[in-house]
Amino acid sequence: MNDKTAEKPAAQDAKGQDYSQTLFLPQTEFPMRAGLPQREPELLARWAKMDLYRKLRETAKGRDRFVLHDGPPYANGNIHIGHALNKVLKDLVTRSQQMLGHDSNYVPGWDCHGLPIEWKIEEQYRAKGLNKDDVPVVEFRKECRAFAEHWVDVQRTEFKRLGVEGDWADPYLTMAYPAEAQIAREIMKFAENGMLYRGSKPVMWSVVEKTALAEAEVEYEEHTSDTIHVAFPVLGSGPLAEASVVIWTTTPWTIPGNRAISFHHKVAYGLYRVTAAPENNWAKTGAAYILAKNLAESVFKAAKVEAYELVADVSAEQLAGLSCAHPLRGQGYDFDVPLLDGDHVTDDAGTGFVHTAPSHGREDFDVWMANGRMLAERGIETRIPYTVDADGRFTKEAPGFEGAQVITDKGEKGNANDVVIKALAASGHLVARGRLKHQYPHSWRSKKPVIFRNTPQWFIAMDKPYGDAGAPDPAAPAPTAGGNADTLRNRALKAIRDTEWVPAAGENRINGMIANRPDWVVSRQRAWGVPITVFVEKETKEVLVDAKVNAAIAEAFEQEGADAWFTDTDGARFLKPFGYDPALYERVTDVLDVWFDSGSTHAFTLEKRADLKTHRVVDGGKDKVMYLEGSDQHRGWFHSSLLESCGTRGRAPYDVVLTHGFCLDEKGEKMSKSKGNVTAPQDVIKDSGADILRLWVAAADYSDDLRIGKEILKTFVETYRKLRNTMRWMLGTLAHFSEEIRVTEPASMPELERLMLHRLAELGPQVEEAYRTYDYKKVVNLLSQFMNTELSAFYFDVRKDALYCDPRSSHVRRSALTVVDHLFRCLTTWLAPILVFTAEEAWLERYPQAKAGEGSVHLELFAAVEQNWFDPELAERWAKVRRVRRVVTGALELERAAKRIGSSLEAAPIVHIADPDLRAAVSGLDLAEICITSGARISDVEGPEGAFRLADVPGVSVVPVRASGVKCARSWKYFDPATAEADYPDVTPRDAKALRELSRAA
Repeated sequence: MNDKTAEKPAAQDAKGQDYSQTLFLPQTEFPMRAGLPQREPELLARWAKMDLYRKLRETAKGRDRFVLHDGPPYANGNIHIGHALNKVLKDLVTRSQQMLGHDSNYVPGWDCHGLPIEWKIEEQYRAKGLNKDDVPVVEFRKECRAFAEHWVDVQRTEFKRLGVEGDWADPYLTMAYPAEAQIAREIMKFAENGMLYRGSKPVMWSVVEKTALAEAEVEYEEHTSDTIHVAFPVLGSGPLAEASVVIWTTTPWTIPGNRAISFHHKVAYGLYRVTAAPENNWAKTGAAYILAKNLAESVFKAAKVEAYELVADVSAEQLAGLSCAHPLRGQGYDFDVPLLDGDHVTDDAGTGFVHTAPSHGREDFDVWMANGRMLAERGIETRIPYTVDADGRFTKEAPGFEGAQVITDKGEKGNANDVVIKALAASGHLVARGRLKHQYPHSWRSKKPVIFRNTPQWFIAMDKPYGDAGAPDPAAPAPTAGGNADTLRNRALKAIRDTEWVPAAGENRINGMIANRPDWVVSRQRAWGVPITVFVEKETKEVLVDAKVNAAIAEAFEQEGADAWFTDTDGARFLKPFGYDPALYERVTDVLDVWFDSGSTHAFTLEKRADLKTHRVVDGGKDKVMYLEGSDQHRGWFHSSLLESCGTRGRAPYDVVLTHGFCLDEKGEKMSKSKGNVTAPQDVIKDSGADILRLWVAAADYSDDLRIGKEILKTFVETYRKLRNTMRWMLGTLAHFSEEIRVTEPASMPELERLMLHRLAELGPQVEEAYRTYDYKKVVNLLSQFMNTELSAFYFDVRKDALYCDPRSSHVRRSALTVVDHLFRCLTTWLAPILVFTAEEAWLERYPQAKAGEGSVHLELFAAVEQNWFDPELAERWAKVRRVRRVVTGALELERAAKRIGSSLEAAPIVHIADPDLRAAVSGLDLAEICITSGARISDVEGPEGAFRLADVPGVSVVPVRASGVKCARSWKYFDPATAEADYPDVTPRDAKALRELSRAA
């Protein structure tokens, strides 16, 4: 029977009995229409009332732990679809690991310090015409704290609505006093082990935000830059004395900071002379320029030179001994400009020479520092100038340009380029100028361009061996990755190898970043954060390292938070009690980079909270810690956590790192409000429910970028509908099941039931392995295919007749009900980590005792499958049976379409099975039952020419025949009326037996 049969009224017997009342039709209050937007909050309220999180911990007590440590989002706005993807993935991990048999704990957390929040408060100040600097720093910090507290509460509510289970009542916050105390302890550990030092390096600086930025805080956007070719006259005598070395740069404003020119010993250079040029051209006829041979043509074209000639080759040995004059010599730039061999120089673009301003570029700085001793021996001043201040203005160390601005406080282009280019033209050393569109670093908060600027900053050394005294030697050659020294870099590289990366490509990505990164800049010139809690002796510039002072600082932070550092303006509170004169020490007022905060979270969560402590695999235990974030966190949280933990503990804080892609619209484009292509999780939940969003996350290939939009979500609504209807049918059918009728011996069941148990025995390990390896897409595919194709379209369809119409005593019916019970328990638990609300709703409907008490599907383990259910030989046979069935159902579909029959029960086909293997497979089976017909006759010869065939099932053909006899008034099967019983003349003998049993029971 099909569903339509169940919906129609059955015929009445001679006494007027309604046969529909005698059928075992599905009965359930589990609605077909989910109503998830209304139902889900009710389940959330139930979980809150029963304190599901605590019950999960109690249930899992004593198990091996699998802790997912939450990467903290910023508490500065409503959640977006990327947040939803991230949190649902985390919930899939923790729920599935719990049901696999772990104690899988999840404590949510928030990043509460840093520029995102401070920037919001400054915006509020600017809107009121106020200046942040006019407000006492502690008052300003209080406003930042209140802002963060508000958004923590908002985001907590939104995350919980996604169905994410965690310790929402006791999350971790980086601004909590104990957290601030521990962050201070962590930076003081770096001071104690000699890895923290104050140095001067070019860092990315936001003029708008007045602070240094980390690489993770920068994004690259298209930007139009001024470009110039500039001639640096060669000093001294010799064959190159009348020539100039030509450089090309996209940052003309850095010319006042120029201190060297870099070349590469493997590039071929030549001395060229201009033989023809337009009148009044910058590049004059007779001018001699040294250029890379591969680039000479493009340089002269840019310089509008009409003709030129190669005078001579120039060797690397000649270049290595040269010095040039600064193009603004005589205007305050009267130092020599040496040529330095640098590996970063190529002849792909420019001139083959790189203008080197060590205060404005990382590679510039590195090559300058690597040649420090040689420069000093040549009598060249190696001090790096501070040519640009925090406001982006030239200082007095840029003579002639003081006050000119590179970038304004609104992030707009200043006048620095113009004044420098004008001075170069006036000096006669400008060769060419132009404009270039290219990718340029911007702050990801203000969206404005940043500059490289030499500033005093605090660094953590990457290559200084542990145990060495003092800060890294600025004149030493820049170290390279590798070697056996106990350095932070080498510790981190080893920890990467010891970590499981999902997907595996993540290992190479972060390995390359760690291998090539410079020292870690940890200081920020801001107010809202944990301060760098160190004192520096004014005379020696040495960092004070005293365990008693450090302990006092941490204790004060535990009680008062980091504000204790700012209320103690001279350091007396922490210095005097231990015999130090505050007048002799500088109290550092920079705050820590927020990545140091988040990189330290393991120290005040995983190591401090009893519910998160683990005996990890790295220590010989069985517990695991996972970090899970977007792939951008290879340079963010994964990166900073790795460095912080390796620097203080010698190993990574995690055992497994899982990364996911980003959310795009349906066309694969980045979402933006201006485009109108944003999918907000709040809207999806309001319209369809959180389970739809969770199904989308689980079914997606999270290792790549994920697309979402209305049309894509419609697909998942339909997928969900099918899954729900399958669960609903099982629930309705199980209304007629009780433990008294359970069949406990699978071997006694009909083959079809044993086949379904076999499929469960196959699926169980596959589903669990997919969950174990975080392959949620495979789980969705396995279960959707099984529930839609093998259950709804096959097993349930075949067994509805027996389940609805067989007598109570029928062994087939009892076996089928037993199997449906197994199916329900397996499928509901397997789906529970994904469809958290729907699985719970179904579970409570199935088990009223759980609903009446404090039961939950989420307190269960994945349902176990029995080994004795496994029967591959049976499965192989039934694969052949289903091939035959496909031919029969295909033939009947044509009959229905031609309106020669209404339902398959009106047919009794002749099935010709010439293939002996297939014929043997159906031998002994009731093919009519399997094909849902009133009869079926098997022939062992090839069917006639007009018989129905399928090309991929050779040896089988079907001749449709209309069923003879009369239609059973109860089951609608056609039967021979001569076989009817006198008491029940209008039903089959099977139905008569069922009616008789019902009558006796009544």
